[in-house]
Amino acid sequence: QVQIVESGGGLVQPGGSLRLSCAASGFTTGKYVMSWHRQAPGKERELVAFIIGVSGKTQYADSVKDRFYISRDNDTITSLQMNDLKPEDTAVYFCGARHSSYNYVPAHWGQGTQVTVSS
Repeated sequence: QVQIVESGGGLVQPGGSLRLSCAASGFTTGKYVMSWHRQAPGKERELVAFIIGVSGKTQYADSVKDRFYISRDNDTITSLQMNDLKPEDTAVYFCGARHSSYNYVPAHWGQGTQVTVSS
């Protein structure tokens, strides 16, 4: 059974950093596209970044380029390093997974972890 659990969210001041982790169970991520998405109050869920397991290729939303970094730490953990956080990064962050070599739209979702950027 495919399960995804996010962790690492919390409250951080503007300019600070957080590292989110996405733990997969029931599968290994080598043949999956793992992605991070976020949803702020009153807004639609949006793609933040994804990584393609078979190639290591990554892609980022323009709003987080050069601040956020996605990585496959091992066969079951995918992380999102978030630096220079801004209040507009406040959202619930979701990890997603799809068995694919190119499609980043998740077939499976985690429950989300709250990130709040505020002084």
